[in-house]
Amino acid sequence: MKHKFAVQLYTLREELKTGIRPIFKTIKEMGWAGVQISGLPKDYDPNEIALGLKENKLLAAGIHVSLNRLLNDFKAVLNEANLYGTKDIILPHVAAEFRNCEQYKEIKKLLNQLAKDEPEYRFSYHNHAFEFDIDIDGQDALSYILDPLDDNRILAEIDVFWIKKAGIEPLEYIKRYEKRMPIIHLKDMTDDERQTFAEVGTGVIDFLPIFQWGEVNGIEWYVVEQDICEGPPLRCLETSLRNLTQFAEKISGSTSR
Repeated sequence: MKHKFAVQLYTLREELKTGIRPIFKTIKEMGWAGVQISGLPKDYDPNEIALGLKENKLLAAGIHVSLNRLLNDFKAVLNEANLYGTKDIILPHVAAEFRNCEQYKEIKKLLNQLAKDEPEYRFSYHNHAFEFDIDIDGQDALSYILDPLDDNRILAEIDVFWIKKAGIEPLEYIKRYEKRMPIIHLKDMTDDERQTFAEVGTGVIDFLPIFQWGEVNGIEWYVVEQDICEGPPLRCLETSLRNLTQFAEKISGSTSR
């Protein structure tokens, strides 16, 4: 399992402003196998990203791409994905002005068309909690976008924190996306009235059964994204990785018996 642990770079968005390749070196030395591309400085050089991956032997666990870039800069998006060695392109969120029934229908149509036109790539959608507040033909927006039907090519990138934030148990929710979720987002929730972001394994989310399910249902990357860290982000990532490793050891021990 350890070869599936990756950092969502949005967690380190401020640190990346001081130098991308040094941060990649720190991530590798910490013990992570990959990074998910997002949260980069506005003036980033894709070639520097690719070099940082290569020289640190890090893999790219997908790339988060805005709706604007999918609509207006798609060729460059594909070029970047190729440069980083990933086939996973993920829409990370929908801006507030697009969070309505008609816009979600257009987004679903767009992602399916891109997936049809570029079958060598995989297109996924990453959730927050607001999708559950939008009704589309009797479904919430997330269920609508990710409806696991044969003619829907959009894959899931479920964020377990936001599922929990919506009042739903993550394990029960992800079961509908068996073999349709190559990447999952992990962060924990504090065990207090704030219900805010926490390091994996320090809060209220029960991760062990999520990993057990993931190992037999197609999870290729467990990506840690902590949107806001109460301590230094790199230290928070160390805590998450230490706990992830303990979960992996428990699973390895249970399967070897």
